[in-house]
Amino acid sequence: MKKNYSDIIDPIHDFIRVYDHELSIIDNPIFQRLRRIRQLSGAHLTYPAAQHTRFEHSLGVMHIASQAGNALNEKEILKSDDIEILRLSGLLHDIGHGPFSHLFEEIIQERKISHEDFGKEIILKSEIGDILSKNGYDKKLVTKIAFGDSKFQYLNEIVSGALSADMMDYLLRDGYFTGAEHAKIDHKRITQSLDVHKKKLALERSALYSFESMMHSRYQMFKAVYFHKTVRAAEVMLLEALRLSDDEYGFTTFNLDEFVNLTDEYVLSTLISSKSTKLRRARQFAQDYQDRKLLKCVFERILTSQTNLKKTRTDELRTEISKKSKVQENEIFVDSSVTPSIPLAPSKNESKSIILISNENGKSSANVMPISKIPVVSAISGFMNILRIYTHDKNRKKVEIAAKSILGDLK
Repeated sequence: MKKNYSDIIDPIHDFIRVYDHELSIIDNPIFQRLRRIRQLSGAHLTYPAAQHTRFEHSLGVMHIASQAGNALNEKEILKSDDIEILRLSGLLHDIGHGPFSHLFEEIIQERKISHEDFGKEIILKSEIGDILSKNGYDKKLVTKIAFGDSKFQYLNEIVSGALSADMMDYLLRDGYFTGAEHAKIDHKRITQSLDVHKKKLALERSALYSFESMMHSRYQMFKAVYFHKTVRAAEVMLLEALRLSDDEYGFTTFNLDEFVNLTDEYVLSTLISSKSTKLRRARQFAQDYQDRKLLKCVFERILTSQTNLKKTRTDELRTEISKKSKVQENEIFVDSSVTPSIPLAPSKNESKSIILISNENGKSSANVMPISKIPVVSAISGFMNILRIYTHDKNRKKVEIAAKSILGDLK
């Protein structure tokens, strides 16, 4: 009997099983493009092995979503058809990412759009959607679950949220390829302990410690990797290069056919090979990024406020530091890095509670536990908010003195 699947060897999950209809999506050029978008944009300049991409992460999310689906199927909550829709939604959840992953998100956010918007359009209006329809799947439902919009909240939460396959894969994968020891999580225990209560994803109380550990791992990875000062130095340079060149190349205004050609190396090589005199600074930033001639961090402060500094405030700080240091404004970079300490729910609201299921004497009961009542998680809840000032090495001392003078008492 001819088998209808292939097994892909993966360093995180050992083997990822992919069925023929999924393989027809994976082999499509639009999906293959994810091989050329690094998961962690500029982190490889600090952690050299962090060369992994959105491609293998997407396969991993499909795999963990499938494990979660199978666990719920054994509890007679999901049917096998639901699991297949869940797998496809996990596979396609990152299909709309632009070059340099979340870094590109910082650029397009200024136009009030996100990679989810591009992802929806790709699934609904490209060959990807045609393949889904041809194989008998509802592309609208896959899109809704992939981006947290379906009426089945528990399915949305398996793909994205505080108990999501997305987070479990990226923590394991990013920890493995950066070498960071913070990302050890018991994802199998969590997926096997999933349940559903009133159409919301729940967790067996016995797995609460694994959930706490995962939240702490995520927090530590932001401190050690995602918001590492040298990682952000590289990303600040890329952001500046993209902003300076956007009018010329329209990176953020491409139509769908043009957007699916954007990859890390395409954008970088386009900037570096540009002959335009208008793009001299953008070209230099791109070249310095490639050569790892990075900006220097001269001031760092972890803020206790819950929101990032508005652009007007960062612009004001840049002006103040420029005047005091007598260094040109365009040589000073104010970076405000912010993330909620607990992952957002698919609705994009902060996760405030978790539903715990207890099984005693053959009876099952549910309890909604506020995050504030979970000691380890409560201690890190809120926002991680880091303000940094960067400049070129030649200006280091002047800008450092000015920044400390102006920002010394900032809380």
